[in-house]
Amino acid sequence: MRIMAISGSPRKKWNTAALLGKVLEGAAGKGAETELVHLYDLDFKGCISCFECKRIGGKNYGRCAVKDPLAPVLERAATADALVLGTPVYFGAETGETRSFFERLCFPFLTYTPGYASLFTRKIRTALVYTMNIPETALKDWGYDVFMERGRGVMARTFGDCELLLSTDTMQFDDYGKYLSTVWDPAAKRKRHEEVFPQDCAKALALGERLVEPLPAA
Repeated sequence: MRIMAISGSPRKKWNTAALLGKVLEGAAGKGAETELVHLYDLDFKGCISCFECKRIGGKNYGRCAVKDPLAPVLERAATADALVLGTPVYFGAETGETRSFFERLCFPFLTYTPGYASLFTRKIRTALVYTMNIPETALKDWGYDVFMERGRGVMARTFGDCELLLSTDTMQFDDYGKYLSTVWDPAAKRKRHEEVFPQDCAKALALGERLVEPLPAA
């Protein structure tokens, strides 16, 4: 059993990284082999619309034809037993690197057929981990629920299953006094982080344990 985590955050030691670390810890505790990839370490672009992955009888049918540092990551992802993708939310969406990876990961498996059937030959567990600065009560008002559910739906249609883990109202800085950020109460942010973020980490640990479990038979 091999679990692969993809971090779409530029920060390797902050909220998203911490949660992905807990996911992998939970999976490893159940005996899984784990891998963490930081997208910001790689030089790559999103889908270039070459459509080689759709060319009937083509040598790249069903897989991304672009050869760059992301290519071997996509190859390993295609053979993983479970996938988890984590990203902070910037301007109401996943980071640019996350979006580019998402395109390159899912689009080759998508077919332009009724129901947009997937070429992925197995059903595996996947998850999307989102960290964000707004409180949970504001998700619907800001439309976050729409884009996150859309991402979950694409992953589920492609791979057979996907669940969401949301960490809201997170801290952005260790010291709010160093940055122009007067819209927030630093003490409240710190209190929330100390009281609630450990709960999010516990949820991430449990998520990792679930990723190791086989999917129920259809």
